[in-house]
Order: sequence, then structure tokens, then C-alpha cells
Amino acid sequence: MLLYKQKKNQGPKGNRLLVSITVLGSAGPIRFVVNEEDLVSDVINTALKAYAREGRFPALGSDTDDFLLHCPSVRPDALNPYETIGSQGARNFVLCNKPRTEGMEDGGRTSRAMSRKGTGNWKAWIHKSLSIKIYSH
Repeated sequence: MLLYKQKKNQGPKGNRLLVSITVLGSAGPIRFVVNEEDLVSDVINTALKAYAREGRFPALGSDTDDFLLHCPSVRPDALNPYETIGSQGARNFVLCNKPRTEGMEDGGRTSRAMSRKGTGNWKAWIHKSLSIKIYSH
């Protein structure tokens, strides 16, 4: 006589989607399964946790209010955090930081200087490391 294990209750029945979320500045997309009825804010939270668990760079943080989820194939603006992810009819998304206003940190000077400093540094580093310099005696 064989005993069969019963499957655990998976919660509400619904269609499941494999979503692919590309984080701006990261090496590649994060892929995981969500329910169609999951809210966009829950998907952002799951993406941030998966990103941190994999140890990816740049470090993002864990506050879901600091991020926007875009679906470039459907519409150009960010998704509402209170709508369901399945309502978009898409599976590929882009996660990016919310734009900061001028007066958020120290009158805006610190954030503007830091963002300007970080822009283009990786391009200069690659160009510098790949350029071959021949010195003559």
C-alpha cells in the first residue's frame, strides 16, 4: 500500500506568468513566476528581494516606493503600483529609480553632483583600459 502526499494548497487559483524584469545598470534580467492578480508593487518588492539575494550590482535598496516599473512595449509611462501585473498583457518589464526632485537632498546639489559624477565613468574606464599606448624611447 502506497501513501501519496497531497499537494499543499497554493492559495487562489489563477494564471501564472513568467516575468522578466531588467534593472537599469544591471548585467541581465531577473526572471521569476508571479500570479496574474499580483499587484505591481508586490512584483517590485519580489524583484528587489531577488536582486539582493543574487548579490547583483549596483546595490538598489529595498524600499519599493523608490522604484518604478515600466512596460515599454505597452505604454511609455510607469505602471500604477496598485494595478495587477496581468492587466498589462506583457511579460517584459524595466525597473528603474524614481526621478528625484531638486530639493530632496541638501538643496539638490549633492544628488545632482553625484549623478553627474557617475555618468560616463564606466565608458572612460573601458576606453582607457582598451587603448593601446606605444611609447617611443
